[in-house]
Amino acid sequence: MTTPPPAGPDPAPHPGRRVRRILLASTATFVLAAGGTTAWALDRFVIDHVEIADVSAYEAALAVADGTTDTTRSSGAAGTLTATTYTSDDASIEISTVVTGTGDDKVTYYVADVVLSDATVLRSAFADDAYGTNITQDTSDIAAAHDAVLAINGDYYGFRDTGIVIRNGVAYRDEGARQALAFYRDGHVEVVDETTTTADELVAAGVWNTLSFGPALLQDGQVVEGVEDVEVDTNVGNHSIQGEQPRTAIGVVDENHLVLVVVDGRSPGYSAGVTLPGLTEIMQGLGAQTAYNLDGGGSSTMVFGGELVNDPLGRGQERGTSDVLYVGGLAAASTAAGA
Repeated sequence: MTTPPPAGPDPAPHPGRRVRRILLASTATFVLAAGGTTAWALDRFVIDHVEIADVSAYEAALAVADGTTDTTRSSGAAGTLTATTYTSDDASIEISTVVTGTGDDKVTYYVADVVLSDATVLRSAFADDAYGTNITQDTSDIAAAHDAVLAINGDYYGFRDTGIVIRNGVAYRDEGARQALAFYRDGHVEVVDETTTTADELVAAGVWNTLSFGPALLQDGQVVEGVEDVEVDTNVGNHSIQGEQPRTAIGVVDENHLVLVVVDGRSPGYSAGVTLPGLTEIMQGLGAQTAYNLDGGGSSTMVFGGELVNDPLGRGQERGTSDVLYVGGLAAASTAAGA
């Protein structure tokens, strides 16, 4: 994979773990003096709130209780890995780099074309293997902890307290607020209105994972009306998701055939980023019938074969996120000769 050239700093809206620690240390005295408002902001957006400290154990216990087979929750079959491909009984993955435009209009993005043997091969993982708010970890570190051969950042569920959160068949949050993307165990994917259903109803209907960010970009192969005007979570600590930005999106070509896309941005001469309509055009060009926008900006990250594929902050550095989507099996993978 090509290593992008260094670029400028990222005006990221979400604070990372290191930033939070510095902030906590440097503002402790100020909080005591300023009182309520600052203390609330730190508690709401900075301080970790862990609700489940060992998610892997929690999900394993539930799997035993509900009789889920070991195969459904497997970490990945043995496969063969090259610099841009992976094949196993569970999945086939091909990574490609696309460059369009020139000069300050140049855009660089990365596509993972993924075919799964079963929908449950695509799994989710939380930062530090813990569920809660404000818990972050680099995508590559979450990937390494879960033996991921491929991983992208998720929906940054931990920066908000709304949305339905279902991960690996387990319901964690039931606060419907927006359109979500629901992955079902049978391989089909739907855009669902969280405000008209519940997490328990979705799990009972066979939902394996949900992503709650948005907006939806494509449905039935057609562009969703109003994509160019949608704003998501324009609360404290966020900014508009419109304009040319780094992006992460996931698209569904067919049952168990996915395209995962990460677009770098804010780096003139390497990659300017794309608008939401531009991202929609990319997903449509890849054959996606359903496509959904995930958390972007400095969070947009793809990891493959244990290596960082893109350049999230324009200098080969990641920004922490709260969750990832991944395909496991790295530890069991052999490297193809000459790869």
